[in-house]
Amino acid sequence: MREFFELYKPKADTWALLKKISDIVEEYQRQGYMLTLRQLYYQLVAADLIPNSDKQYKRIGDIVSRARRGGLLDWDAIEDRVRQPRKASEFENLDDLVEAALRSYRLPRFKGQSQYIELWVEKDALAGVLDPIARKYHIALMVNRGYSSTSAMKAAGDRIRANCASLEVGEATVLYLGDHDPSGEDMVRDVQERLLEYANGGTLITSDGNGGLRAETSTASAKRKPMLDIVVEKLALTMAQIEEYDPPPNPAKITDSRAAAYIAEHGDESWEVDALPPRVLRQVIEDRLDELIDSDAMDVVKEQENRDKDRLREALSSLESED
Repeated sequence: MREFFELYKPKADTWALLKKISDIVEEYQRQGYMLTLRQLYYQLVAADLIPNSDKQYKRIGDIVSRARRGGLLDWDAIEDRVRQPRKASEFENLDDLVEAALRSYRLPRFKGQSQYIELWVEKDALAGVLDPIARKYHIALMVNRGYSSTSAMKAAGDRIRANCASLEVGEATVLYLGDHDPSGEDMVRDVQERLLEYANGGTLITSDGNGGLRAETSTASAKRKPMLDIVVEKLALTMAQIEEYDPPPNPAKITDSRAAAYIAEHGDESWEVDALPPRVLRQVIEDRLDELIDSDAMDVVKEQENRDKDRLREALSSLESED
């Protein structure tokens, strides 16, 4: 949708760039994606239309903002995935509520699978691209925003342990997407170490009955918790993908404490995962999920879901006919 608020008359070079922006936006809309400003910027850099610099990023932001206000660019083309309102669900009537319940009704899709799976991403900007995939495969999508807090990691460890126990499996895989830079490479290690620690539980601290505290013995702790194996697998951004798709590089962050080791192995350039086209990210994730998931076992669960929905529809139809 285009709406006019303020006259905008770009110069010839800016108008030519705006035409390229519009072409990129329309192509992504045809694929069913909305872009963030950062993703749009990287597509322009990758197409060699602008240099990769903070100055150019700010320039693109200004052009997009003024073009939208001037009615030259679709308002639905760019989204801010961080600043989103929250509102309780509303329904026009009970029929709408029932249909919403039927659409959202799902049994535990991973019943019968050999492991539990989650999808993690470093950045909010990619959540909109990944959410449809997470919904399709019925897996948890976690945006960890860099090095996650202790609270978030403890909650994730508890969640993974609970889901593995419910499914009666002893393995979990976290598919991770993050930048290829000093911190982004190290986060795989950090996430795996902390998830293993929290998912397997610490030593329980209980009251001694006299106003003090006591810790379980290591023997009691071992009996209480079986060892859960968690693998964090970085799906993107990898060096192989960088070599194949040639995303625009950035200087490695030399102020990062992990920079020296990173530069020794990869050189002085880094790359952001946002720079990969959404279709590429989607294909990479779905290919790996198809390898990890037993589709026959999941189809059995889906068939039961459909039978349950049909039973509910028949029951509601019977009630309506009685009225």
